[in-house]
Amino acid sequence: MRKMLLIPALGLVAACETVAPVSGTGFNTPEYQAQREAQLAGQGLAGNPLAPPEVISEQPLSAQGTVGAEAPAGDASDIANQTALALANTSDQTTTAPLTATNNAGISDEQDFEAVSNRRSIDDDAARIEQNRQTYEVVAPSAVPQRGSDGQPNIVQYALSTSNPVGTQLYSRAGFNLQAKAERNCAQFASPDQAQIDFLSNGGPQRDRKGLDPDGDGYACGWDPSPFRSAVNN
Repeated sequence: MRKMLLIPALGLVAACETVAPVSGTGFNTPEYQAQREAQLAGQGLAGNPLAPPEVISEQPLSAQGTVGAEAPAGDASDIANQTALALANTSDQTTTAPLTATNNAGISDEQDFEAVSNRRSIDDDAARIEQNRQTYEVVAPSAVPQRGSDGQPNIVQYALSTSNPVGTQLYSRAGFNLQAKAERNCAQFASPDQAQIDFLSNGGPQRDRKGLDPDGDGYACGWDPSPFRSAVNN
């Protein structure tokens, strides 16, 4: 009876045991290897192709490492680097050419020894100097022309012949309301110079017939000799 019960129990234990995979299944199966090789060749797991790589641009990278990108306007370090690079390239390409004199018909080259020596010799210079000596002419000074006289007193000469300042009385004046009379009569002249000429033509400075010099300084209607004196002193 016991033997008959043990036989079904052993059968149940055997049914519960895990069966080990047989070689050739799982990761080592041909199907898995084929699928892996397809992935490496550009095929997806379910036959979907992998995304192709991005096309590489042939444009050179800028200082920031991006294609065709410019430096930000506010980045001072990038601007300084680009400026230094541009200056370096310019200095490498710049060549210093010697300065050469250009022919200009309006500028004399008589002070250029090399230019003159190529055109004429020392004997030519000596002959030229002698020719200049023969044509040299000394002009004798002539007398200074005299100023023509129109019959009127010369106020310039009168100003230089006097030394008293304006308002200093030298000549006596008599009468009543001399200042009011002078203002009324001086209004008839266009300028003090004309008043002074008329004053000197009618007995001035000693006599003042028209009342043009009420203070007796010898100057009519406020005429001032100072500008003429300053012009001579300068």
